[in-house]
Formats: sequence, structure tokens, C-alpha cells
Amino acid sequence: MANAVAEAVLDYIGANNKGGYVIKEGDTLYSIATKHNTTVDEIKKLNNLKGNTLTVGNTLKLPESKPTKPTTPSISNKENTYIVKSGDTLYSIASKYNTTVDEIKRINNLKNNTLTIGSVLELPNQKEMENNNPNVYTVQVGDTLYSIARKFGLSVDKLKLLNNKTNNLISVGEILTLGDNKIYVIKSGDTLYSIAKKYNTTVDAIKKLNNLKSNTLTIGNTLYIP
Repeated sequence: MANAVAEAVLDYIGANNKGGYVIKEGDTLYSIATKHNTTVDEIKKLNNLKGNTLTVGNTLKLPESKPTKPTTPSISNKENTYIVKSGDTLYSIASKYNTTVDEIKRINNLKNNTLTIGSVLELPNQKEMENNNPNVYTVQVGDTLYSIARKFGLSVDKLKLLNNKTNNLISVGEILTLGDNKIYVIKSGDTLYSIAKKYNTTVDAIKKLNNLKSNTLTIGNTLYIP
């Protein structure tokens, strides 16, 4: 009974404290945003939040009330966000959206691979995904097929074959395919040397492809394999 009264009081405060909401157990930014007809981004911006973690009892500022609009609870209001569902892992989400576990962790300031159902993850936008995909290259001013092929350790013929080209003409802004690199999920006991040996490549080639500065590996992270 006491708990019900306390919750009712918190609800009253949340509804009547102008622009404020008292966080209750079980709340997520998404559930609060949906309940108050706003967005996760609006709440985070208004409260200067860097992550999605909430503390029970704290007060969140809320945007001024807006006219009610039809919403779809299962879909985030922002194109580059994802709501965690049962069974999701960072790897499955990264694979679905053509990005990496490390990139998702970096954007969301995650310290480990643990996910909470209902929490909202920010995803790299299309441009970021393109920039972080080692399988593609955007042609820059001054590039030639020869210079690009040399830069990525390919022959001109191989580069032309990958991109269905019959001549050497390229244009600035054109996106070229560099190959179909495999993706490997790091397991306990793995080393760059053991992975390189398994896939008949070299440690240096893996480090270059993944922009690694050291030989340290993190279990659960992904590597692109030449």
C-alpha cells in the first residue's frame, strides 16, 4: 500500500512539476519520452545527458507539452537509433546495421557488451558507416585506379573486376569496392598471430585493415580479415 502511495505521489510530481519528471524504478529514456510525447534526444539534450543511464529518484527536465501525435511505440523517433530487444547482442546489431561492436560502444560510451532490453542505442549514420567500412573507398581529387590499387595492395585489373569496369575512368565521389573481407568475432585465447595463421594472412595486414595500433584484442569485438 505504501509503495502504491509513493508511486502515485511520484506520478503526481512528474505530471505537475513543470518540465520535470521524477525517475521511477523500471523507467527508461524511451518509456519516459513515449509517455510524455517527446523524444529521447530531446530529453538528453535538455538534461545534458551523455548516455542512457538513469538514477531512480532523480528529476529530469521535460520539453514543453506538444500536441498529441500518433506514435509507434516499437520504433524510435530518430533514424539512427535502435531499441534493444530480447535476444539482441552488440554483434547481432552491428552486423544488421553494417557497423562494428567497437563503433556502437564508442558512440554510446559503453564499457562492456551488456545490453538492457528497452534501452536505446545510437547508431553510426550512413556517412560514418561508409567511412568505417574497409571494403569501400570514395574517390578523391587526384586519384587514379593505379594509385588506389597501389594504396590498398590490389592490382588495377583486380580493382576493375571488383567494380565491373571495362576502362580506367573514375569520377570524384564515386564509391569503389575493394573486396569482400571476412568478419571474425574475437574469442578467448585468440591472438593476432593465431587469427592471421588461421586465415592465411599476416598480423600486419590485419592491423592495417582494422587500424590497430597494438596487438591487444578484446573478446567479443570484431575484426575484418583480408
